[in-house]
Amino acid sequence: MKTFGGENTDFDEVISRIGTHSEKWDSMETVFGVSPHAGIAMWVADMDFRPPKCVSDAVKNMQEHGIFGYFGDDSDYKAAIKWWMKEVHGWDIEPNWVFTTHGLVNGTSICVDTFTEVGDAVVLFTPVYHAFARVIEAADRSVTECPLVIENGRYVFDFEAYEKLLTGKETMLILCSPHNPGGTVWMRQELEALAEFAKKHDLIIVSDEIHHDLIMPGQMHIPMGNIKKDITDRLVMMTAPTKTFNIAGCHTGNVIIEDPKLRSKFGKRMKALGISGNAFGMMMTEAAYSPEGAYWVTSLMKYIDENARVFDEAIMDIDGAVSMGLQSTYLAWVDFSGTGLAPEDVIERVQEGAEIAASHGATFGTGGETYLRFNIGMPRVQLVDAITRLKKAFA
Repeated sequence: MKTFGGENTDFDEVISRIGTHSEKWDSMETVFGVSPHAGIAMWVADMDFRPPKCVSDAVKNMQEHGIFGYFGDDSDYKAAIKWWMKEVHGWDIEPNWVFTTHGLVNGTSICVDTFTEVGDAVVLFTPVYHAFARVIEAADRSVTECPLVIENGRYVFDFEAYEKLLTGKETMLILCSPHNPGGTVWMRQELEALAEFAKKHDLIIVSDEIHHDLIMPGQMHIPMGNIKKDITDRLVMMTAPTKTFNIAGCHTGNVIIEDPKLRSKFGKRMKALGISGNAFGMMMTEAAYSPEGAYWVTSLMKYIDENARVFDEAIMDIDGAVSMGLQSTYLAWVDFSGTGLAPEDVIERVQEGAEIAASHGATFGTGGETYLRFNIGMPRVQLVDAITRLKKAFA
């Protein structure tokens, strides 16, 4: 990422979200049995930080104007997306490639609806973000799980093994890049191999890159759109400002399609479903995709990187627990298989002993059964409280 200037942000500020209709905090007791008043929310993937001032100012300006009508003339909005992809990711796009969806789960569902048929199968590299399987199965398609392999502390693909897992019904694969929940940043040769796999089996590639800005210092994300392996005619890119700037509630995602035929088909389905953008989300996106927003992201990732170091050191103190080294995201992926405890016993210690709500690994598919995912996107004083609880619960 290039270097930009901006205002400093106090990521150490503790902001109570209880009673604000926060799914992460106000639903944790219903889902996990952990009181938000006594416990710590580390499950839903949004952070406990305010967004950059440029985003808050955009919302403030809308409020001060006082009229909240339909959003029109999206030229500046799309220009901001084009600027961000070029300046931050070195990826050249055109404004007319961009569709605005109601977030990327919605974007995924429209892709499944548009480019596959009932009875088709979709390849997922598991463990992976649980909403993918939920959307696929709800649309009367099936999931073909292709388990990832751990090598040198990170996930890798095993395409030779995947050849034997395909059923012949597959028409699409969904890539999570960077990977959620493992935090792996895929290398160029891995993405090129994936492209060849998709071409060989005639699969549409849907590349969900919602975490593409949340890259640890020293790592580099490569957009699938920059992999030149003759895959333009089968590639759908998905990005969003929501994870990056902690504005998930605005439900605004970018589906970016270079190929005219794919773009026409997707656009027609968008019209049929009557989907249009959220004015607040589009104004927030335009403000975020700016030099000020880029500066904020750089500061954020320095803070998250230190959070990851502190968290991983603490996990090492729990006999048999292993945290996968984060290359991206703010989601720590911890394997408890070495503790000798059954997954349900681990969950009991975390939820009842430590009073922490963390995402259950089994929900991410094959390979996640012995894991828990912890959201470390929080002020460090809260993180230290959480790891103190964890070490006590496993003592």
